[in-house]
Amino acid sequence: MANYQLSDVVEYRVRSHINIYDSPKCDRLATQAAMGRHLRVVDPPPIEGMTNGIDSVVQGDTTAVMVRLCEDDYPGWLDLRDVELLDVAETVYHPLVISEEEVREKLPIVITFAREAMNQSNYYLWGGTVGPNYDCSGLMQAAFLAAGIWLPRDAYQQEAFTKPISITDLEPGDLVFFGTPEKATHVGLYLGDNRYIHSSGQVQGRNGIGIDVLSEDGDLVSQAYYQQLRGCGKVVASYLPS
Repeated sequence: MANYQLSDVVEYRVRSHINIYDSPKCDRLATQAAMGRHLRVVDPPPIEGMTNGIDSVVQGDTTAVMVRLCEDDYPGWLDLRDVELLDVAETVYHPLVISEEEVREKLPIVITFAREAMNQSNYYLWGGTVGPNYDCSGLMQAAFLAAGIWLPRDAYQQEAFTKPISITDLEPGDLVFFGTPEKATHVGLYLGDNRYIHSSGQVQGRNGIGIDVLSEDGDLVSQAYYQQLRGCGKVVASYLPS
């Protein structure tokens, strides 16, 4: 087994897009880290036969290291075969503080990004945050990031991060949340005129990015999501990691 020189006391910069998985099996995406993102290795214990300072879990032929992305605090597992795509960061990540007014001014960039993403050939990818294939919250995170605004990763985290607003107060660039009474499981970007853009799955949605109507009078996909409407939220800041 090769030695991998990783440490939990430095920050790494991603040299190329990489996948981050939801378990050490590395068989299901949790998120993706686009080129330029920063991450840290999480509390690595020494493993026999490997360099101290490695957090390595071996299950069968799978070896992975647990990491946490710096910009949104998101945890996951990195396949050790992708370690070669990491560089030690020259400087640590410093979040940009953005006012509510600045967020509002940047919303046209967010909307344009989402519309242009829809015009590319794409499909719904669970865990996708790097184009052309996104999941619902991944598209929201990427669209806001295009304007220099960070959102948390998952739909329920994005709901908690936004300022709750009434559906009657929706404005273009606000977020619309769907799911169960207990938890938001889906999110879309409001465009105005009672329409929102989102990346929806194959079973209930459109298997990719599309525009739907926020009404019970829409087609079957719009109706299905409208029945799961939880609420709406306004982004008023860029996420600040803990």
